[in-house]
Amino acid sequence: MSLRTPPAPRRRALLLSAAAAVAAPWGLAQPTRLAARPITVAQVVDTSPSQQDVAKDLLVGSRAAWQDINLRGGVRGRPVNHLAVEVDGTAAGVRKALDALRDDPGCLLLAGTAGDPLATILVEQLRADGMGLAHVAPWLQNSSLEVDDRTFPIFAARQEQIGHALRSLATMGVQDVGAVYASDLEQRLYRDDLDRTAAALKLKIQAFRGDGDLHRLAQRLTPGTPTILLFFGGTPELVQFTQGLDRQQRQRYLVAMADVNLQTLQQMGGARATPVIVTQPVPLVTSGTPIVRAYRETLARLFDEPPAALSLAGFIAARYTYEVLADIDAPLTRPSVLAAFQRRTARDLGGFRVAFDDRRRSGAFVTQSMLTPDGRVVG
Repeated sequence: MSLRTPPAPRRRALLLSAAAAVAAPWGLAQPTRLAARPITVAQVVDTSPSQQDVAKDLLVGSRAAWQDINLRGGVRGRPVNHLAVEVDGTAAGVRKALDALRDDPGCLLLAGTAGDPLATILVEQLRADGMGLAHVAPWLQNSSLEVDDRTFPIFAARQEQIGHALRSLATMGVQDVGAVYASDLEQRLYRDDLDRTAAALKLKIQAFRGDGDLHRLAQRLTPGTPTILLFFGGTPELVQFTQGLDRQQRQRYLVAMADVNLQTLQQMGGARATPVIVTQPVPLVTSGTPIVRAYRETLARLFDEPPAALSLAGFIAARYTYEVLADIDAPLTRPSVLAAFQRRTARDLGGFRVAFDDRRRSGAFVTQSMLTPDGRVVG
């Protein structure tokens, strides 16, 4: 039985209908402007099994934002064709998608790429090709990847998330922490960041790798395993792991990174006996900041989806993209759009601040939410 949600047909419908779902309300809300030439914002999403849940959530938030933007008049009077481009997570799949987007003259930029392995491949291929296409607000968690002048990450990467989590534990007097990697991929991407940060804080790390059976891995933990475990993987993998932990006698506490959706974790029957804390690079979805209030209102008005940190990230990615596009005082072309983002101007998006550092990244903002065993989300 698959642990992933939503079912595949519904997920494919969500992805494939993104452009139509966004464009349709424009005709209803602005009937006098149908002749305006639309601009295309492409969102490349990874539908491979390990990334489809992250992609679905980020896409929902972006869809909500772009649909709302179109209802309010689009970008400088032009409707936005929000084009969801599905890929299988391979370099060959990304190559094929980029070739198609290069040949689409209406496509001005990429925004909200999901998830992290795909964003890493896109950064590398855009650099190799020399494509003058802005790559805006990707879900780029890879801290070690060098960012060039085509990519504009606005969310805290894994290194900042790990640092936030470990500093919190260090102040509590914790000295030993476990690290659970759902697969070889997570270990390859994030182990160096974890080891480097832990060494700076003088914390000892005991590592575990899933090897495809996280339920069994959880059951094999011994009394000597650290009580607090950092988890690197997605929601379905975390469900498997917490269900295995339910049979352990010793109480464990899990600290997951930003790819986990607490609401989905609860719906899938995970964490029934284990508290789970998620480290996320966006404000709390219960926050009263203007950007989060706008997100909750838009989501409730346009979609039957509960608020979640990942879809809030998709919403913020679209809003940041819109803010920069709306300020361009020139015809909207690929060169003018890329030049506008390359200025990397600091912006306050209703309480979420974007300010780039000397590594061409913006993102030191990290929060945490906890799912308690009784099903409450705290934080």
